[in-house]
Amino acid sequence: MNREILRLAIPSILANITVSLVGMVDLAIAGHLDSQAAMLIGGIAVGSMLFDLLYWNFLFLKEGTGGFTAQAYGRQDWTETRRILLHYIFLAIVSGIGLIAIQWPFAKLALNLVGSSEAVKEMALQYFFIRIWAAPASLCLFAIKGWFIGMQDSFSSMATDIVVNGVNVAASILLARAIGFAGIPLGTVIAQYTGLFFALAILCFKYREIVVKGLDMKDLREAMDMKKFSRASRMNFDLIIRAFGMIAIYIGFTVISAHLGDTLLAVCSIMMKIMMLFSYFTDGFAYAGEALTGKFIGMKDRENLYRAVRLTFAWSLGIGLFFIGIYAFGGVPLFRLMTSDDTVVEAARPFLWWMCAIPLFGCPAFTWDGIYVGATESKALRDATILAVLAFFGVWGVCLILSLNPVDSLMAGYFAHLAARTMYQTAKSRKMLSSVF
Repeated sequence: MNREILRLAIPSILANITVSLVGMVDLAIAGHLDSQAAMLIGGIAVGSMLFDLLYWNFLFLKEGTGGFTAQAYGRQDWTETRRILLHYIFLAIVSGIGLIAIQWPFAKLALNLVGSSEAVKEMALQYFFIRIWAAPASLCLFAIKGWFIGMQDSFSSMATDIVVNGVNVAASILLARAIGFAGIPLGTVIAQYTGLFFALAILCFKYREIVVKGLDMKDLREAMDMKKFSRASRMNFDLIIRAFGMIAIYIGFTVISAHLGDTLLAVCSIMMKIMMLFSYFTDGFAYAGEALTGKFIGMKDRENLYRAVRLTFAWSLGIGLFFIGIYAFGGVPLFRLMTSDDTVVEAARPFLWWMCAIPLFGCPAFTWDGIYVGATESKALRDATILAVLAFFGVWGVCLILSLNPVDSLMAGYFAHLAARTMYQTAKSRKMLSSVF
């Protein structure tokens, strides 16, 4: 079981490392472009926030595909795995075109809610209006990578991410040098479409017998028939509500940071990037838990399901302890990698201890997410997120009333939301695991 967990987790971890590097490289490029580093970093932070606001709503494309595909894989129902893939790709294409259509009113409305400086808003808009053209490719990649995970094939998902992120880093650096700040989002657009063509090539060659052979118009019509996917639609609805909750937390984090001024916005943005490094490792085990949970449910194998859950948690918590050590001794050097602005680095020093606290509840929260997705138990995910939203804003508000430092108040709220998710999902886990057969 440990070998199977590592077989699934390690490729996802390697892919996630490249994901984290892209976000860090984007901030680092902006942080070293000129003397206005804080403004450019803020522009990327707010611009990325707009995509978080959009894309979190569509994470069901990856989670729904992964959970349902894993269960069909456990039953060895290859026709169903193809139907699931085609259905979610159809949803991704329609959604991506829709996002391009609403880009102007959405961006203007969203930025009116952000209290950052006018210079940061201008940079954020420039970033957003270029990167939005990658939306159809980005959403299709959600669905295809979720399908790979459900098929117990995290290697193909990893290969796709490495292609996307490798092209993103190279293109962003080259284009930023050539045309300035606009080259950063343009590099992302090029990378997303490159990754999509690569993923489609994997489907056409590696999974030809399942996806391509026998494909006809009936399959395509069924993929667009929402009535045939009523169970998936119910799960999608729960996951969309969950997404709204996660958006409220992460966008709230950025909006609150933006009201603290450009320097503290840069501090909070960089801290979040560094702090979430551990999640890219933990998510690897969450994806392994998702794939194995779905497979063993499909196989109706209760004993191996419980073993997979226990061992997945053991690996995930080990990762958390490892990163607490890294943050404890390497916080300032990590900050200096992200920016050469000494003002930003010095402003961050009093708050670095939060990076050691977050993994305590972050690791179990992310791991439970994967297990619940594999079990397609979306109602519990939805309810845990609603509780997390209340915890985030409630704790942040209480800290402000007590006149605590605003950055400490913000980080306390973020810590509280992870604790709420962990405790709720742990309390529900026994009943959930016993009811899936």
